[in-house]
Amino acid sequence: MSRATDIRLLDAKIGFADYLYRCPIKFGGRALDRATVLNVELVAETPAGKRAAGFGSMPLGNVWAWPSKTLSYHETLAAMKSLACRIARLLPDFARDEFFHPLDLGRALEQALACESESVVAELALPEPMPRLAALVASSPFDAALHDVFGKVNAFNCYAAYGPDFVSHDLSCYLDSRFAGEHLDRYTLKVPAPLMPLYHLAGALDPLTDADVRAPVRDGLPETLEDWIIRDGLTHVKIKLNGDDLAWDVSRVLAVDQVASRIDARSGPRPWRYSLDFNEQCQSVEYLLDFLSRVSRAGQRVFDRVQYIEQPTSRDLRANPENKMHAAARVKPVVIDESLLDYESLLLAADMGYSGVALKACKGQTQSLILAAAAQKLGLFLCVQDLTCTGPSYLHSVSLASRIPGVAAVEGNGRQYCPSGNEGWEGLFPSVFKLANGTIETRVLTGPGLGCVPPDYRAPGLSACP
Repeated sequence: MSRATDIRLLDAKIGFADYLYRCPIKFGGRALDRATVLNVELVAETPAGKRAAGFGSMPLGNVWAWPSKTLSYHETLAAMKSLACRIARLLPDFARDEFFHPLDLGRALEQALACESESVVAELALPEPMPRLAALVASSPFDAALHDVFGKVNAFNCYAAYGPDFVSHDLSCYLDSRFAGEHLDRYTLKVPAPLMPLYHLAGALDPLTDADVRAPVRDGLPETLEDWIIRDGLTHVKIKLNGDDLAWDVSRVLAVDQVASRIDARSGPRPWRYSLDFNEQCQSVEYLLDFLSRVSRAGQRVFDRVQYIEQPTSRDLRANPENKMHAAARVKPVVIDESLLDYESLLLAADMGYSGVALKACKGQTQSLILAAAAQKLGLFLCVQDLTCTGPSYLHSVSLASRIPGVAAVEGNGRQYCPSGNEGWEGLFPSVFKLANGTIETRVLTGPGLGCVPPDYRAPGLSACP
């Protein structure tokens, strides 16, 4: 039996927007200077005939989601765009004659991705399969739009509608018997966290001080980490590391800490926190343990400021069973990022000693919420990270972070690398885009749907896929 708030989909439109970065960002040994954003609009109705449109947006992030050694940047991007077109044609048929909660529609979409990805690979005659992570990223703005239109057509924020009054199934349907009788409202916040610190990225190519600047951008934005800290009052810094040069990795952390300490000496101490991101480049857990030992010997202050470690070794956990993280996780929380694809991968990571998970809106609203519940049940460390998200995708990511208990900070490096993607959105939510004392105001993300896109917003350039 459908509920009065359930929805069925009537139409799907998509569009792509291309952006150049103001400066490159290094990922996995490769410098990236551009992004393609997928925008999605879904139209849905309730059993009573009420209709509304919902919106989702996400950078396709193919370099991160599909780091191929045989396919070019443009080939992996084209495949992900082709998958998006397939989803746009397919999705309205999921609920053509019945009405569902978006959690059920999101799960159905996730289950269809393998078949649709295989069809794309065959159609384009690609020499390798599309990774599941790439398929999740391409589908994520559709999943966001599902939750957004669900809230908008019912005139409420979707985070108020994840309990038994709205969802027919408990969490055991999506996870296992440990969650019998439990719903998502137990693991999410109906009211967002009012303020959250923002993690600023210190990329491997980014200058820390004026002495490091080799090619000034001269666009009016800060050129160095030191300038960003002074402008935004930063307290949280995400440090990109190489993972194959121990001396450089340790010196990079110490150099960032020296910048922080100089600012402390001028303006007073701040509650510094560092997250350390190796992007899978460590060949073994021994490298990580050696790194942590050297940072600890360099000084207790800098070591205490390290909050957690991100995905130090290969994302393929099953192919690298020797890279167990028990010893490292006793020193600092170690979170999976690229490895987190579903509940099975979360359980495998926990068995291998990982002590936390990095949730991302680019893997889907449905999956992020369900895995956030699972991580809380297992007592894992939680963080939410972005994908150089801009505009509405950044707002979606921040909204997600503000609704999950235990997430202490957000990421938002779009303002550093792709500020053009934020144009027009800063005026709608100025306190989310402009930092004060290193924090953003998340209490304002309470509107209908996902709470971050006005009901009357219509993205330019959207169309139906033929």
